[in-house]
Amino acid sequence: MAHVTYHIVQHDGGWAYKADGVFSETFPSHDAARAAAERAAGEQRVAGVTTGIAFEDKDGQWHEELSDGTDRPMTDVEG
Repeated sequence: MAHVTYHIVQHDGGWAYKADGVFSETFPSHDAARAAAERAAGEQRVAGVTTGIAFEDKDGQWHEELSDGTDRPMTDVEG
């Protein structure tokens, strides 16, 4: 199972959360950034619908897979 950690960091004159190298929008306080990260982390854990997906890889080949809606990552917030 995948694991995503949301890190609270200073960013762009305020505070943001960062996950997998990507920053959120900037918040005016650490508490606001942490609250937003807690919400985002919680939403990541919510199960979705099992559905078929199709995608093209870098070589131009198409693939079809079944995406399990219950395959959600573990999440936590640090900082």
